[in-house]
Amino acid sequence: MEETRFLLGAKDLPKTWYNVLPDLPRPLDPPLNPATKQPIGPDALAALFPMALIEQEVSSKGEIPIPPEVLDIYALWRPTPLRRAIRLEQMLGTPAKIFYKDESVSPSGSHKLNTAVAQTFYNKQDGTKRITTETGAGQWGSALSIACKMFDITCRVYMVKVSYQQKPYRRSLMQVFGAEVIPSPSKLTKFGQQVLKEDPECTGSLGIAISEAMEDAVTSKNTRYSLGSVLNHVLLHQTVIGQEAKKQMELAGAYPDFIIGCVGGGSNYAGLALPFMRDKLKGGKKTRFIAVEPRACPSITKGRYAYDHGDTARMTPLLKQHTLGHVFIPPAIHAGGLRYHGMAGIISLLCAEKCMEAVAYHQSDVFKNAMLFAQAEGTIPAPETSHAIAAAIDIAKECKKTGEKKTILLNFSGHGYFDMGAYDSYLAGKLEDTECTQEEIEQALQCLPK
Repeated sequence: MEETRFLLGAKDLPKTWYNVLPDLPRPLDPPLNPATKQPIGPDALAALFPMALIEQEVSSKGEIPIPPEVLDIYALWRPTPLRRAIRLEQMLGTPAKIFYKDESVSPSGSHKLNTAVAQTFYNKQDGTKRITTETGAGQWGSALSIACKMFDITCRVYMVKVSYQQKPYRRSLMQVFGAEVIPSPSKLTKFGQQVLKEDPECTGSLGIAISEAMEDAVTSKNTRYSLGSVLNHVLLHQTVIGQEAKKQMELAGAYPDFIIGCVGGGSNYAGLALPFMRDKLKGGKKTRFIAVEPRACPSITKGRYAYDHGDTARMTPLLKQHTLGHVFIPPAIHAGGLRYHGMAGIISLLCAEKCMEAVAYHQSDVFKNAMLFAQAEGTIPAPETSHAIAAAIDIAKECKKTGEKKTILLNFSGHGYFDMGAYDSYLAGKLEDTECTQEEIEQALQCLPK
């Protein structure tokens, strides 16, 4: 029997985060002041983030040291396993090799804790007493709740209302670690009140929840805001995933022809992909990088590459990104972590420069492939993660047709044991495939700043 697990020891835990900014095909377009349309400096973010994180956001250093205090906590679950899905390969009858980096083994059940620990550490250093944030499916809120408890910081999470209702156990997990969880839109903020006045039945969106969390942060004492995806420093912290995976693929005696991950804001996929992307940008590797999104929220495949706000209330600076428009409210699909109107600037630029490509799936196809993966490998994937699995299975099936012995690597970004309500709906035949028309998307894009 071939080896199925490729494990690293504590000595192999990365000691630095990899910063892709110096290696990009061209520099990122700078954030702009919404009023003047002029580039903003780091000081403009000081009300929201500690200066250490702001410096990481714009750093030109290729490697950034991981603080010892963060490494000590990482060692609770890192390095994470790389697994080869041999049983899935056999079930598909494919000559392809399928590997997955298992980030579900973290205390929060997903990759999100990699940046939650780092961000909370820097906030603690800066004297922050309280952190506000948003969460979609609840994976980010769970991770930040755990990290805040570790550093004795109060945490308030604005959870997108449809996920608050669909995923009660993620809500409970956050509360176990002392977080206050608020369904968004809420009556606690002026913006939430405005949204509810216009639409009392609003199911919420990440854009709305971000606005509420930011408003709370800037109007409260000793409070900072924390974001679980999109920004450069968040993607930076996740690169421990790809750095470990490179060493593990060497142990497996293979190098990926395809690197696949689901994308909502882009953090988990960036974490796996960027250390390998360096080999493509600087070493000429021909690896294909495939970002997978829901057809209900197709920011890359149907959105526009333009400057836009990161939140619905237009509190953030203007960021160059693939976007569906900051007023876009996606349908209530079960992959709550992928229901975001925009995409990380780094991922957006790599797609625009043709270094990376994107595909989109309906949730019925996603859950069908998730069931197949679970039956073969014994682990139930989160709905978000299942998007990456669906794309990997399709490539493996194509390899069966062509006979090509390709190597596929995907990020198993989180488990689905708090998402069984979604699986109940799938098994009962109640999942609906929703897809916004191009007309609806164009209408949302009319809100883009001129």
